Amino acid sequence: MRIGELSRRTGVNAHQLRYYEAQGLLEADRGANGYREYGENAVLRVKQIRHLLGAGLTSEDIAYLLPCAVGEAPELLGCPELLAAMRSRLQRLDDQIDRLAQSRGVLADYIDAAERMGSESPPFHDADLEPVPA
Repeated sequence: MRIGELSRRTGVNAHQLRYYEAQGLLEADRGANGYREYGENAVLRVKQIRHLLGAGLTSEDIAYLLPCAVGEAPELLGCPELLAAMRSRLQRLDDQIDRLAQSRGVLADYIDAAERMGSESPPFHDADLEPVPA
């Protein structure tokens, strides 16, 4: 099938499909006319890619995982590459969550302090946050 048909059957636009191909996630043959020709398994592959992207995995992670993917959802077999990539991604997510939690705590402290100060603090210019002269 051509890229337009694959796009219609998966709901993924042609630009994204070409990106998946460039990342080595999707394979296409070239017809005599130069058009991409995808096999029937491309529909399943695109659905797998979309699910894995939805899990927050990068295209690089997905390239490692696809050989271990079975079914549309997909189910992932316990391939060593798969487990290493998922553990790495989970650690990156945990690190991001930790940084966001710290930022949130600091921001909440600033808000609390500002609320306690109330109208005692001098007004500020929005542009430069310098106190307005009295």
